[in-house]
Amino acid sequence: MSEILELVGARIRDLRKAKGYSQEALAELSGFNPSYIGFIERAERNISLRNLEKIAKALDIGVYQLFTYEKEKEQLFDDDIIIQEIVFMLRERGPKDARMLRNIMLEIFNPS
Repeated sequence: MSEILELVGARIRDLRKAKGYSQEALAELSGFNPSYIGFIERAERNISLRNLEKIAKALDIGVYQLFTYEKEKEQLFDDDIIIQEIVFMLRERGPKDARMLRNIMLEIFNPS
């Protein structure tokens, strides 16, 4: 099995679950058969860039986010789950919310 297929499949599964979607729901939103989603998540099928784009749109994310899973894990220690959750939540929000949170953190951690 290809490592890239495993990583992308795991990332799709994690994002799908984070959105609260079943494989059937993601399949319907992206225009695929539910078994195809299962094959992708288990790295049993190669996936085209067009199909990655359809899945990303169904998950309401950018295609690049399907490839960020491993990099995030490498940058964080195993016990930094809270940081991973914060990063994921920020990615779900817009830049305005990210700036607001940064400003709040600056106020808390760098009081004048």
